[in-house]
Amino acid sequence: MAIRINPNIAGITPYSPGKPIEELERELGITGSIKLASNENPRGPSPRALAVLAGTASSLHRYPDGGGHALRHALAEHWKVTPEQVILGNGSDEIIGLLTKAFLQPGDEAVIADPSFVVYKIDVAAAHATPVLVPLKEYRHDLAAMAKAISSKTRMVFICNPNNPTGTYVTAAEVSAFLRSVPPDVIVVFDEAYYEYVTATDYPDTLAVLASSRNVVVLRTFSKIYGLAGLRIGYGVTTGEIVGHLNRIRPPFNTNSPAQKAALAALEDEKHVQESRRGNIEGRHFLMERLRALGFTVVPSEANFLYFDARKDGKPLFDALLRHGVIVRHLGGTCLRVTIGLPHENQRFIDALQSVLSQEPCKEKSPP
Repeated sequence: MAIRINPNIAGITPYSPGKPIEELERELGITGSIKLASNENPRGPSPRALAVLAGTASSLHRYPDGGGHALRHALAEHWKVTPEQVILGNGSDEIIGLLTKAFLQPGDEAVIADPSFVVYKIDVAAAHATPVLVPLKEYRHDLAAMAKAISSKTRMVFICNPNNPTGTYVTAAEVSAFLRSVPPDVIVVFDEAYYEYVTATDYPDTLAVLASSRNVVVLRTFSKIYGLAGLRIGYGVTTGEIVGHLNRIRPPFNTNSPAQKAALAALEDEKHVQESRRGNIEGRHFLMERLRALGFTVVPSEANFLYFDARKDGKPLFDALLRHGVIVRHLGGTCLRVTIGLPHENQRFIDALQSVLSQEPCKEKSPP
């Protein structure tokens, strides 16, 4: 007997994280691959976080602090908000799911830029609401068009800033103008997973927007510059009222003990953040110059990745790079995204790309 499923769920394309390096190397018969596909910090976690993790094994038989007391209070102190305004998540994307479950109903709408982080569309559809997709304009959020897309059915707006996958950002002035057009009962979610990488001086201060009593949620994460992607821990800063509603449906032990303790240590290591940011700036500049010299259209980025247009089907280029042991992200059509790695990884990516473009024979096996 066929199972019954809601058509909203049946229509969702599952998120594809890509294959593990070990499986890819086994399939292709290669070794020594580098992964520049998932926007991870190639420098890894803070040494302080690693030191803390080494001491967590003896208490793994105990449940974690369900409220994340120490980390929430540290984050509140760090951002000058109250602990009641902070919610932890198993990655900041868990909080996206909590938001859509708590505040969206069938018939509601959520306005989303396209392309942007695919989880927004998935979670909105999973809540049986309607994603309203607004195309990017010159690779950036078109906030004016997004404002026009808001209707009486709109309950939520997602702004990924910097945007994934393009790396572009919207300015403080643009956000201010946009918010003047947003009804006060609409929740605006600013997903700032790459916040710590930003160097633009006109980037918006969304916590100040929150302080002005707007229904705003600011999402950030320890997965990117803090290098704790494998522990899955992120957080949201919003109003105490919104946190209270989210806590009604938040799983009681949604963030684990090692993650909480490592995140707390990482938050205190500003030196590691600064070094990671500096290395990213240098790597970003290097890759932009080299990609443009090779004839690609490269979108200026404020994140730890670059979005570039191959001007032809990007899948063959993606596959050819795989055969050279370089894993990037093909985003469909002509565009690819490459994470900024360590200097030797960036150079290897460029060398592999040059080899592919010059049609030099590849010694590795072709994909099966």
